[in-house]
Amino acid sequence: MDQTSLELYKLIVLHMLDRVDFPLTRSQISDFILEKEYTNYMTLQEVFAELLEGGYLEENTIGNRTLLTLTEEGRQILEFRGHVIGSAIREDVAAFLTQNKLQLKNEVSIQARYYQTTGREYAADLIAKDNGSTLVSITLTVPTEEIAAGICENWRRNNEEIYQYLIDKLF
Repeated sequence: MDQTSLELYKLIVLHMLDRVDFPLTRSQISDFILEKEYTNYMTLQEVFAELLEGGYLEENTIGNRTLLTLTEEGRQILEFRGHVIGSAIREDVAAFLTQNKLQLKNEVSIQARYYQTTGREYAADLIAKDNGSTLVSITLTVPTEEIAAGICENWRRNNEEIYQYLIDKLF
């Protein structure tokens, strides 16, 4: 892999993160880059590793999701080298983000995970965030893993209605 191509792929990742006001997952970024056939999966993993190692991205794992955010160093590199990204790629990124912004944001803003507690029960952690602030965080303890998994799935599907119900009842 030549350095020029590798630099371009890094800049595309940085550019995507710079264009949104919320973190993106590796999967979300990968879906775009691989769908456009800019590069292959293995090269993209190398790009992520080098960006993280260089301090250009920050990684935060919540449940089974790894969220990526742009660091100040990443912004500086983009400012100095961002011109390398051609207008066609910029347009592709803009179109992808415009078309998928709500879905992308919802995927990282609504979190649900469950785990086994020390008392042989299961806890379901349910979180809704907006612009980095936690709107609601609920932990429910239930007797079985199946119930906990169901609660997490229902939260992912119905979080807006549940949140609105809580607001209506509590205010």
